[in-house]
Amino acid sequence: MFLPADFDAQDFWDDSPHAAQLTEPPPTDELIQSIEAELGYRLPAFYVALMRVRNGGMPRRTCFPTTQPTSWADDHVAITSISGIGRRQTLSLGGAQGSQFMLDEWGYPAIGVVVGDCPSAGHDVIMLDYRACGPQGEPAVVHVDQECDYKITFLAPDFESFVRGLVDESTFE
Repeated sequence: MFLPADFDAQDFWDDSPHAAQLTEPPPTDELIQSIEAELGYRLPAFYVALMRVRNGGMPRRTCFPTTQPTSWADDHVAITSISGIGRRQTLSLGGAQGSQFMLDEWGYPAIGVVVGDCPSAGHDVIMLDYRACGPQGEPAVVHVDQECDYKITFLAPDFESFVRGLVDESTFE
């Protein structure tokens, strides 16, 4: 899959030096298959296409509106990064503090894949939620809040909708 023509992936990513520390080399087909097998889930096509442009990092727009309050805010969640496909960077899907680490060590529910970090440094995350679609389906995107007994807040029906729904933090000032 290619990214839709109306989506500017270069404008999506933050180019700061810190953001570059979160980025992996472009994923190969073999790496993608290996990570999917390790996690037990097929990654969404839009996510894979986005990672082929830049494999993880910090988005420029870091807030997603919500209709219910979270521990972060009454009307939105914030993210600090989107995990890349790989094992080199700490927060990448297969990294030392990647998705499986967050499930095993932090107790996040086994509903899918942790793909986004939040400003709380692990106390809330963004996950691909495969409960309704199964491990080969198109997952919803949810916010999971450890501080509120792992409360799950629905954000978007799919990863593309989540990415397109991100807004600048100034929206909430």
